[in-house]
Amino acid sequence: MLFATSILLAWIGLAWGVPPSQVPLVHDVSGRNISLDLFADLEELARIVDISYCVGTTGIQKPFQCRSRCQDFIGFELVTTWNTGPLLSDSCGYVVLSHPPSSPRIILAFRGTYSITNTVVDLSTFPQEYVPYPVNDDDEESKNNPKSRPSLDPPTCTNCTVHSGFFTSWKVTRTLLLPILKDLVQKYPTYQLTLVGHSLGGAVAALAALEFHHRGWNPQITTFGEPRIGNAALAQYLDHAFSLTDLVQVEADRNGLPAMYRRVTHVNDPVPLLPLREWNYNMHAGEIYISKADLPPSPADLEHCVGDADPSCIGGTETSTSWMERFLSKSADASGDDEMAEGSESWALIPARFRLWQLFFSHRDYFWRLGLCVPGGDPFHWSRGQDGAGRASPESSGL
Repeated sequence: MLFATSILLAWIGLAWGVPPSQVPLVHDVSGRNISLDLFADLEELARIVDISYCVGTTGIQKPFQCRSRCQDFIGFELVTTWNTGPLLSDSCGYVVLSHPPSSPRIILAFRGTYSITNTVVDLSTFPQEYVPYPVNDDDEESKNNPKSRPSLDPPTCTNCTVHSGFFTSWKVTRTLLLPILKDLVQKYPTYQLTLVGHSLGGAVAALAALEFHHRGWNPQITTFGEPRIGNAALAQYLDHAFSLTDLVQVEADRNGLPAMYRRVTHVNDPVPLLPLREWNYNMHAGEIYISKADLPPSPADLEHCVGDADPSCIGGTETSTSWMERFLSKSADASGDDEMAEGSESWALIPARFRLWQLFFSHRDYFWRLGLCVPGGDPFHWSRGQDGAGRASPESSGL
Protein backbone atom coordinates (compact mmCIF):
# COMPACT_ATOMS: atom_id res chain seq x y z
CA MET A 1 0.00 0.00 0.00
CA LEU A 2 2.88 2.34 0.77
CA PHE A 3 4.37 1.64 -2.65
CA ALA A 4 1.03 2.31 -4.33
CA THR A 5 0.78 5.63 -2.50
CA SER A 6 4.30 6.53 -3.62
CA ILE A 7 3.37 5.83 -7.23
CA LEU A 8 0.26 7.98 -6.91
CA LEU A 9 2.34 10.86 -5.56
CA ALA A 10 4.80 10.36 -8.41
CA TRP A 11 1.97 10.77 -10.90
CA ILE A 12 0.81 13.95 -9.24
CA GLY A 13 4.38 15.24 -9.26
CA LEU A 14 4.72 14.49 -12.94
CA ALA A 15 1.57 16.49 -13.56
CA TRP A 16 3.36 19.73 -12.66
CA GLY A 17 5.93 19.21 -15.37
CA VAL A 18 4.10 17.37 -18.13
CA PRO A 19 4.58 18.91 -21.55
CA PRO A 20 1.47 20.45 -23.06
CA SER A 21 -0.27 18.32 -25.64
CA GLN A 22 -2.88 18.98 -28.24
CA VAL A 23 -6.13 20.38 -26.88
CA PRO A 24 -9.03 18.00 -27.63
CA LEU A 25 -10.96 18.81 -30.77
CA VAL A 26 -14.64 19.68 -30.71
CA HIS A 27 -16.51 16.39 -30.36
CA ASP A 28 -17.76 15.55 -33.84
CA VAL A 29 -18.60 11.96 -34.74
CA SER A 30 -19.82 12.64 -38.24
CA GLY A 31 -19.01 9.62 -40.40
CA ARG A 32 -17.50 7.69 -37.47
CA ASN A 33 -20.57 6.31 -35.69
CA ILE A 34 -20.69 2.56 -35.16
CA SER A 35 -23.35 0.30 -36.62
CA LEU A 36 -26.23 -1.10 -34.60
CA ASP A 37 -24.86 -4.61 -35.13
CA LEU A 38 -21.48 -3.63 -33.70
CA PHE A 39 -23.16 -1.91 -30.74
CA ALA A 40 -25.11 -5.10 -29.96
CA ASP A 41 -21.94 -7.20 -30.30
CA LEU A 42 -19.97 -4.99 -27.91
CA GLU A 43 -22.80 -4.92 -25.37
CA GLU A 44 -22.97 -8.72 -25.39
CA LEU A 45 -19.21 -9.01 -24.93
CA ALA A 46 -19.38 -6.60 -21.98
CA ARG A 47 -21.76 -9.03 -20.26
CA ILE A 48 -19.53 -11.98 -21.15
CA VAL A 49 -16.45 -10.38 -19.60
CA ASP A 50 -18.48 -9.28 -16.57
CA ILE A 51 -19.09 -12.96 -15.81
CA SER A 52 -15.32 -13.43 -15.44
CA TYR A 53 -15.55 -11.59 -12.12
CA CYS A 54 -17.32 -14.66 -10.73
CA VAL A 55 -14.05 -16.60 -11.04
CA GLY A 56 -12.27 -16.43 -7.71
CA THR A 57 -15.44 -15.36 -5.88
CA THR A 58 -18.67 -17.35 -6.16
CA GLY A 59 -17.46 -19.33 -9.18
CA ILE A 60 -18.85 -20.58 -12.50
CA GLN A 61 -20.28 -24.09 -12.68
CA LYS A 62 -20.94 -26.42 -15.61
CA PRO A 63 -22.68 -26.41 -17.98
CA PHE A 64 -22.67 -22.59 -17.60
CA GLN A 65 -24.14 -21.36 -14.34
CA CYS A 66 -23.19 -18.47 -12.07
CA ARG A 67 -24.68 -15.72 -9.91
CA SER A 68 -24.17 -13.16 -12.65
CA ARG A 69 -25.39 -13.14 -16.26
CA CYS A 70 -24.82 -16.76 -17.28
CA GLN A 71 -28.53 -17.31 -17.87
CA ASP A 72 -28.37 -14.77 -20.73
CA PHE A 73 -26.32 -17.12 -22.90
CA ILE A 74 -28.14 -20.11 -24.35
CA GLY A 75 -25.80 -22.65 -25.88
CA PHE A 76 -22.75 -21.75 -23.76
CA GLU A 77 -20.68 -24.69 -22.48
CA LEU A 78 -18.04 -24.01 -19.83
CA VAL A 79 -14.70 -25.61 -20.65
CA THR A 80 -12.59 -24.41 -17.74
CA THR A 81 -11.72 -21.49 -15.48
CA TRP A 82 -8.26 -20.36 -14.39
CA ASN A 83 -7.00 -18.33 -11.47
CA THR A 84 -3.27 -17.85 -10.91
CA GLY A 85 -3.63 -16.05 -7.57
CA PRO A 86 -3.70 -12.48 -6.17
CA LEU A 87 -0.12 -11.49 -7.02
CA LEU A 88 1.27 -8.85 -9.36
CA SER A 89 1.23 -11.48 -12.12
CA ASP A 90 -2.35 -12.54 -11.36
CA SER A 91 -4.52 -13.72 -14.21
CA CYS A 92 -8.08 -14.91 -13.99
CA GLY A 93 -10.84 -15.89 -16.39
CA TYR A 94 -12.72 -18.67 -18.15
CA VAL A 95 -12.96 -20.54 -21.43
CA VAL A 96 -16.37 -21.30 -22.88
CA LEU A 97 -17.74 -22.82 -26.09
CA SER A 98 -20.56 -20.86 -27.67
CA HIS A 99 -22.73 -23.31 -29.59
CA PRO A 100 -25.76 -22.50 -31.80
CA PRO A 101 -28.17 -20.80 -31.47
CA SER A 102 -25.43 -18.45 -30.22
CA SER A 103 -22.66 -17.54 -32.67
CA PRO A 104 -20.18 -20.44 -32.86
CA ARG A 105 -17.16 -19.26 -30.87
CA ILE A 106 -14.34 -20.38 -28.62
CA ILE A 107 -14.36 -17.59 -26.03
CA LEU A 108 -11.62 -16.61 -23.61
CA ALA A 109 -12.72 -14.02 -21.05
CA PHE A 110 -9.94 -12.27 -19.11
CA ARG A 111 -10.85 -10.70 -15.77
CA GLY A 112 -9.37 -7.51 -14.36
CA THR A 113 -7.18 -7.27 -11.29
CA TYR A 114 -8.13 -8.17 -7.72
CA SER A 115 -7.96 -4.72 -6.18
CA ILE A 116 -7.51 -1.02 -6.80
CA THR A 117 -4.18 -1.19 -4.95
CA ASN A 118 -2.95 -3.88 -7.33
CA THR A 119 -4.09 -1.71 -10.23
CA VAL A 120 -1.91 1.18 -9.10
CA VAL A 121 1.09 -1.06 -8.45
CA ASP A 122 0.69 -3.05 -11.68
CA LEU A 123 0.52 0.08 -13.78
CA SER A 124 3.81 1.31 -12.32
CA THR A 125 5.89 -1.71 -13.36
CA PHE A 126 8.92 -1.04 -15.56
CA PRO A 127 9.04 -2.20 -19.19
CA GLN A 128 11.15 -5.06 -20.54
CA GLU A 129 12.15 -6.17 -24.01
CA TYR A 130 9.32 -7.78 -25.96
CA VAL A 131 10.29 -10.89 -27.89
CA PRO A 132 7.36 -12.72 -29.55
CA TYR A 133 6.99 -16.35 -28.57
CA PRO A 134 8.09 -18.81 -31.25
CA VAL A 135 5.06 -20.72 -32.45
CA ASN A 136 6.53 -24.10 -31.48
CA ASP A 137 8.37 -23.18 -28.29
CA ASP A 138 5.94 -25.32 -26.28
CA ASP A 139 6.40 -28.39 -28.48
CA GLU A 140 8.50 -31.05 -26.70
CA GLU A 141 10.00 -32.48 -29.88
CA SER A 142 11.13 -29.02 -30.99
CA LYS A 143 12.72 -28.37 -27.59
CA ASN A 144 14.60 -31.69 -27.58
CA ASN A 145 15.61 -31.53 -31.24
CA PRO A 146 15.82 -27.91 -32.47
CA LYS A 147 16.70 -29.06 -36.01
CA SER A 148 13.23 -30.64 -36.31
CA ARG A 149 11.54 -27.33 -35.67
CA PRO A 150 9.91 -25.75 -38.76
CA SER A 151 10.45 -22.10 -39.57
CA LEU A 152 7.31 -20.71 -37.93
CA ASP A 153 8.75 -17.90 -35.85
CA PRO A 154 6.74 -14.65 -35.81
CA PRO A 155 8.20 -11.47 -37.33
CA THR A 156 10.78 -9.68 -35.23
CA CYS A 157 9.47 -6.82 -33.10
CA THR A 158 12.32 -4.33 -33.45
CA ASN A 159 13.03 -2.12 -30.41
CA CYS A 160 9.80 -3.27 -28.74
CA THR A 161 9.31 -3.06 -24.99
CA VAL A 162 6.38 -4.41 -22.97
CA HIS A 163 5.03 -3.87 -19.46
CA SER A 164 6.78 -6.60 -17.46
CA GLY A 165 3.78 -7.25 -15.19
CA PHE A 166 1.40 -7.81 -18.09
CA PHE A 167 3.95 -9.98 -19.88
CA THR A 168 4.51 -12.09 -16.77
CA SER A 169 0.74 -12.54 -16.42
CA TRP A 170 0.55 -13.86 -19.97
CA LYS A 171 3.59 -16.14 -19.50
CA VAL A 172 1.91 -17.72 -16.49
CA THR A 173 -1.48 -17.99 -18.20
CA ARG A 174 -0.28 -19.40 -21.53
CA THR A 175 1.04 -22.57 -19.89
CA LEU A 176 -2.50 -23.25 -18.66
CA LEU A 177 -4.39 -22.26 -21.80
CA LEU A 178 -2.32 -23.44 -24.76
CA PRO A 179 -2.95 -27.19 -24.33
CA ILE A 180 -6.69 -26.54 -23.97
CA LEU A 181 -6.86 -24.19 -26.94
CA LYS A 182 -4.89 -26.47 -29.24
CA ASP A 183 -7.45 -29.18 -28.59
CA LEU A 184 -10.45 -26.86 -29.04
CA VAL A 185 -9.15 -25.26 -32.25
CA GLN A 186 -8.65 -28.74 -33.70
CA LYS A 187 -12.08 -30.03 -32.61
CA TYR A 188 -14.02 -26.90 -33.64
CA PRO A 189 -12.25 -25.52 -36.73
CA THR A 190 -15.26 -23.42 -37.79
CA TYR A 191 -15.65 -21.68 -34.41
CA GLN A 192 -14.30 -18.14 -34.17
CA LEU A 193 -11.58 -17.76 -31.51
CA THR A 194 -12.80 -14.78 -29.49
CA LEU A 195 -10.88 -12.96 -26.76
CA VAL A 196 -12.46 -10.40 -24.44
CA GLY A 197 -10.84 -8.63 -21.49
CA HIS A 198 -11.55 -5.81 -19.07
CA SER A 199 -8.96 -3.59 -17.42
CA LEU A 200 -5.67 -5.42 -16.84
CA GLY A 201 -7.35 -8.48 -18.34
CA GLY A 202 -7.49 -6.50 -21.57
CA ALA A 203 -3.70 -6.13 -21.52
CA VAL A 204 -3.21 -9.88 -21.06
CA ALA A 205 -5.74 -10.52 -23.84
CA ALA A 206 -3.75 -8.22 -26.16
CA LEU A 207 -0.53 -10.17 -25.61
CA ALA A 208 -2.38 -13.47 -26.00
CA ALA A 209 -3.91 -12.22 -29.23
CA LEU A 210 -0.49 -11.48 -30.74
CA GLU A 211 0.68 -15.03 -30.09
CA PHE A 212 -2.56 -16.60 -31.34
CA HIS A 213 -2.35 -14.47 -34.49
CA HIS A 214 1.14 -15.78 -35.24
CA ARG A 215 -0.11 -19.32 -34.65
CA GLY A 216 -2.61 -18.78 -37.45
CA TRP A 217 -5.66 -19.03 -35.21
CA ASN A 218 -7.17 -15.76 -36.53
CA PRO A 219 -8.43 -14.40 -33.17
CA GLN A 220 -10.95 -11.61 -32.75
CA ILE A 221 -10.25 -9.40 -29.74
CA THR A 222 -12.35 -6.91 -27.81
CA THR A 223 -11.02 -5.09 -24.75
CA PHE A 224 -12.69 -2.66 -22.39
CA GLY A 225 -10.53 -0.14 -20.51
CA GLU A 226 -7.28 -1.72 -21.73
CA PRO A 227 -4.13 -0.01 -20.38
CA ARG A 228 -1.09 0.73 -22.50
CA ILE A 229 0.93 -2.47 -22.88
CA GLY A 230 4.23 -1.18 -24.27
CA ASN A 231 6.13 1.40 -26.29
CA ALA A 232 5.40 2.90 -29.71
CA ALA A 233 7.24 0.11 -31.52
CA LEU A 234 5.05 -2.54 -29.88
CA ALA A 235 1.91 -0.51 -30.66
CA GLN A 236 2.93 -0.36 -34.33
CA TYR A 237 3.69 -4.09 -34.30
CA LEU A 238 0.18 -4.84 -33.01
CA ASP A 239 -1.38 -2.35 -35.45
CA HIS A 240 0.31 -4.14 -38.34
CA ALA A 241 -0.65 -7.62 -37.11
CA PHE A 242 -4.36 -6.75 -36.97
CA SER A 243 -4.45 -4.19 -39.82
CA LEU A 244 -5.41 -1.36 -37.48
CA THR A 245 -4.49 1.39 -39.91
CA ASP A 246 -6.30 4.49 -41.11
CA LEU A 247 -10.04 3.85 -41.55
CA VAL A 248 -9.90 0.06 -41.96
CA GLN A 249 -12.22 -0.57 -39.00
CA VAL A 250 -14.70 2.10 -40.08
CA GLU A 251 -14.95 0.65 -43.56
CA ALA A 252 -15.25 -2.90 -42.22
CA ASP A 253 -18.11 -1.88 -39.93
CA ARG A 254 -19.92 -0.09 -42.76
CA ASN A 255 -19.62 -3.19 -44.93
CA GLY A 256 -20.85 -5.49 -42.17
CA LEU A 257 -17.46 -7.14 -41.69
CA PRO A 258 -16.04 -7.87 -38.23
CA ALA A 259 -12.93 -5.94 -37.25
CA MET A 260 -10.39 -8.23 -35.64
CA TYR A 261 -9.44 -5.89 -32.79
CA ARG A 262 -11.73 -3.47 -30.93
CA ARG A 263 -10.22 -1.46 -28.06
CA VAL A 264 -13.19 0.16 -26.29
CA THR A 265 -12.51 3.22 -24.10
CA HIS A 266 -14.78 5.42 -22.00
CA VAL A 267 -14.64 9.13 -21.25
CA ASN A 268 -12.93 9.84 -17.88
CA ASP A 269 -11.48 6.32 -17.62
CA PRO A 270 -7.85 6.82 -16.53
CA VAL A 271 -6.62 3.29 -17.25
CA PRO A 272 -6.31 3.54 -21.09
CA LEU A 273 -3.96 6.50 -20.44
CA LEU A 274 -1.74 4.48 -18.09
CA PRO A 275 1.10 3.69 -17.65
CA LEU A 276 2.19 7.23 -18.39
CA ARG A 277 3.36 8.38 -21.80
CA GLU A 278 6.33 9.97 -20.04
CA TRP A 279 7.41 6.42 -19.13
CA ASN A 280 7.47 5.51 -22.84
CA TYR A 281 4.13 3.72 -22.99
CA ASN A 282 1.85 4.21 -26.00
CA MET A 283 -1.68 3.26 -27.01
CA HIS A 284 -2.33 1.20 -30.12
CA ALA A 285 -5.07 1.69 -32.70
CA GLY A 286 -8.47 0.00 -33.01
CA GLU A 287 -10.16 2.33 -30.51
CA ILE A 288 -13.92 2.69 -30.15
CA TYR A 289 -14.76 5.58 -27.84
CA ILE A 290 -17.79 5.92 -25.54
CA SER A 291 -18.31 9.66 -25.07
CA LYS A 292 -21.26 9.49 -22.66
CA ALA A 293 -20.23 9.48 -19.00
CA ASP A 294 -23.37 7.91 -17.54
CA LEU A 295 -24.95 4.50 -18.09
CA PRO A 296 -26.38 3.24 -20.33
CA PRO A 297 -24.86 4.44 -23.63
CA SER A 298 -26.68 4.44 -26.95
CA PRO A 299 -25.21 3.73 -30.40
CA ALA A 300 -24.91 7.49 -30.97
CA ASP A 301 -22.53 7.70 -27.99
CA LEU A 302 -19.93 5.41 -29.60
CA GLU A 303 -17.55 6.27 -32.42
CA HIS A 304 -14.67 4.79 -34.35
CA CYS A 305 -11.32 6.46 -33.70
CA VAL A 306 -8.42 6.81 -36.12
CA GLY A 307 -4.81 5.97 -35.32
CA ASP A 308 -3.13 5.21 -32.02
CA ALA A 309 -4.13 8.38 -30.13
CA ASP A 310 -7.01 10.11 -31.86
CA PRO A 311 -7.38 13.56 -30.22
CA SER A 312 -11.16 13.30 -30.61
CA CYS A 313 -11.20 10.20 -28.40
CA ILE A 314 -9.59 9.17 -25.10
CA GLY A 315 -6.19 10.48 -26.22
CA GLY A 316 -7.57 14.01 -26.34
CA THR A 317 -8.35 13.92 -22.61
CA GLU A 318 -4.80 13.02 -21.56
CA THR A 319 -3.67 16.48 -20.49
CA SER A 320 -4.12 20.14 -21.27
CA THR A 321 -1.91 23.17 -21.24
CA SER A 322 -1.09 24.44 -17.73
CA TRP A 323 -3.94 22.47 -16.19
CA MET A 324 -2.45 22.63 -12.68
CA GLU A 325 -2.16 26.40 -12.83
CA ARG A 326 -5.76 26.72 -13.99
CA PHE A 327 -6.88 24.23 -11.32
CA LEU A 328 -5.23 26.25 -8.54
CA SER A 329 -6.56 29.50 -9.98
CA LYS A 330 -10.12 28.16 -10.06
CA SER A 331 -9.81 26.88 -6.49
CA ALA A 332 -8.47 30.22 -5.23
CA ASP A 333 -11.24 32.19 -6.94
CA ALA A 334 -14.05 30.00 -5.56
CA SER A 335 -16.09 31.82 -2.88
CA GLY A 336 -19.58 32.21 -1.43
CA ASP A 337 -22.52 30.41 -3.02
CA ASP A 338 -20.47 29.61 -6.09
CA GLU A 339 -17.80 27.69 -4.15
CA MET A 340 -19.24 24.25 -4.79
CA ALA A 341 -19.85 24.89 -8.48
CA GLU A 342 -16.40 26.37 -8.88
CA GLY A 343 -14.88 23.42 -7.06
CA SER A 344 -16.59 20.95 -9.38
CA GLU A 345 -15.35 22.90 -12.37
CA SER A 346 -11.83 22.88 -10.94
CA TRP A 347 -11.86 19.11 -10.53
CA ALA A 348 -13.00 18.83 -14.16
CA LEU A 349 -9.75 20.53 -15.22
CA ILE A 350 -7.71 17.54 -14.00
CA PRO A 351 -6.73 15.33 -16.95
CA ALA A 352 -8.47 11.95 -17.08
CA ARG A 353 -5.27 10.01 -16.46
CA PHE A 354 -4.93 11.51 -12.96
CA ARG A 355 -8.55 10.94 -11.92
CA LEU A 356 -7.81 7.71 -10.07
CA TRP A 357 -11.14 7.84 -8.23
CA GLN A 358 -12.68 6.98 -11.63
CA LEU A 359 -11.27 3.46 -11.19
CA PHE A 360 -14.49 2.90 -9.23
CA PHE A 361 -16.78 4.47 -11.84
CA SER A 362 -15.84 5.26 -15.45
CA HIS A 363 -13.33 2.41 -15.58
CA ARG A 364 -16.09 -0.05 -14.71
CA ASP A 365 -18.86 1.54 -16.79
CA TYR A 366 -18.77 -0.23 -20.14
CA PHE A 367 -22.41 -0.71 -21.16
CA TRP A 368 -22.90 -1.98 -17.60
CA ARG A 369 -21.09 -1.47 -14.32
CA LEU A 370 -18.65 -4.34 -14.52
CA GLY A 371 -16.95 -6.20 -11.71
CA LEU A 372 -19.72 -7.52 -9.45
CA CYS A 373 -20.78 -11.15 -9.65
CA VAL A 374 -24.44 -10.59 -8.75
CA PRO A 375 -27.63 -11.19 -10.76
CA GLY A 376 -28.15 -8.38 -13.24
CA GLY A 377 -24.88 -6.64 -12.38
CA ASP A 378 -24.56 -3.62 -10.10
CA PRO A 379 -27.84 -3.22 -8.10
CA PHE A 380 -27.42 0.56 -8.32
CA HIS A 381 -28.30 0.35 -12.03
CA TRP A 382 -31.16 -2.13 -11.94
CA SER A 383 -33.71 0.65 -12.34
CA ARG A 384 -31.76 2.69 -14.89
CA GLY A 385 -33.18 1.59 -18.21
CA GLN A 386 -32.34 -2.11 -17.84
CA ASP A 387 -34.65 -5.10 -17.59
CA GLY A 388 -34.69 -7.68 -14.83
CA ALA A 389 -32.88 -10.30 -16.90
CA GLY A 390 -29.68 -8.26 -16.94
CA ARG A 391 -29.99 -6.88 -20.50
CA ALA A 392 -30.18 -3.34 -21.79
CA SER A 393 -33.71 -2.55 -22.87
CA PRO A 394 -34.35 -1.39 -26.46
CA GLU A 395 -35.39 2.01 -25.17
CA SER A 396 -32.21 2.54 -23.18
CA SER A 397 -29.80 1.17 -25.78
CA GLY A 398 -31.33 2.81 -28.82
CA LEU A 399 -31.83 -0.53 -30.57
